Amino acid sequence: MPKALLLENIHPLAGEALRRAGFDVEQLSGALSEAELIEALQGVSILGIRSKTSVTPAVIDACPDLLAVGCFCIGTNQVDLAYAAQRGVAVFNAPYSNTRSVVELVIGNIISLMRRLPAHTLRMRAGIWDKSASGSHEVRGKTLGIIGYGNIGSQLSVLAEALGMRVVFYDLEEKLALGNAIRCNSLNELLEQSDAVTIHVDGRAENTGFFGEEQFAHMKQDAIFLNLSRGFVVDLQALRRHLDAKHLAGAAVDVFPVEPKKSGDPFTTPLAEEPNIILTPHIGGSTLEAQKNIALFVSQRLEDYMWRASTMLSVNVPQITLGSCSAPARIAHLHSNLPGVLASLNHVLGERNINIAAQSLATEGEIGYVVTDVSEIPDEETIAALGAIDGTIQLRVM
Repeated sequence: MPKALLLENIHPLAGEALRRAGFDVEQLSGALSEAELIEALQGVSILGIRSKTSVTPAVIDACPDLLAVGCFCIGTNQVDLAYAAQRGVAVFNAPYSNTRSVVELVIGNIISLMRRLPAHTLRMRAGIWDKSASGSHEVRGKTLGIIGYGNIGSQLSVLAEALGMRVVFYDLEEKLALGNAIRCNSLNELLEQSDAVTIHVDGRAENTGFFGEEQFAHMKQDAIFLNLSRGFVVDLQALRRHLDAKHLAGAAVDVFPVEPKKSGDPFTTPLAEEPNIILTPHIGGSTLEAQKNIALFVSQRLEDYMWRASTMLSVNVPQITLGSCSAPARIAHLHSNLPGVLASLNHVLGERNINIAAQSLATEGEIGYVVTDVSEIPDEETIAALGAIDGTIQLRVM
């Protein structure tokens, strides 16, 4: 039985699904350091992680049995995707499964901050009864500025508009505006008119420090700020200065530059003493519904790759969608995208009178992937010849 290792409290449904699919599954509650991960992955074919475990080139090099990584979350920046592809490790994620959960938390945070619920709660806990409408507002009629109009940003746009908010957005890529949302031509254009600004950018390295002093300075007086995207995107010290200066009326932060590896570990933030603030421990997508959906979605991708060679929705290797194999054998060949690889593969099979029942090829950038269903199970000599084709990264026979 191939081994699967699931970390970071991935929902038990994932383990159950992989066991039914024929895997020997081990599940651990926390994240692992690089050295711990290398030790734990010896003999393991499938790794499941969330956002705290990093799969580095050193990990990939030290774990030759690793075939695939399942990121049971939206982001994949914790994995070196290009290096993984070059070493034959396919990576899968769940780009849509927790979108609704994040959006609902954003909406709840906006309403809470506009009504100053955190500040009121703080004073009530201190024994102060302060029944006042000062600084409290309805969200209806306010302008929401969405930075990043992908899966989360666009769905947030629809729900915010249903609440009566005016929606503007900014994205580097051309995106279709939903409903009455208005695209801004620059980030500053969005900041200067938004009563609430929320960030939903991806984890690419270029977004490090994306939002800092200059961007906060362009925001409206008494606006609120939310970050439920990536912790390294925002300068928290700059945010604190603008909150202390009463320039901003409140903030909600769910992600942080440095986060503990597991629940219960100590945590500090410069925002802890701010009155009208919502601090949450990276739970934007952490609802039971979302975690169940993610568990089933990603485990299915891993099962399909392991037993059917299907790379549907992989984020780092060419995508081929395949069902069960009705031929005696299926050959999966991941290779550098060089001229003549397909011809060489077919030549090897032809020389041995092995008939091709079906064949699919896809290329993306520097990587190519061809899956061939054949009329007989290839012998060791044939497998060796296929593996010796120039540019071969990985060869699997099912």
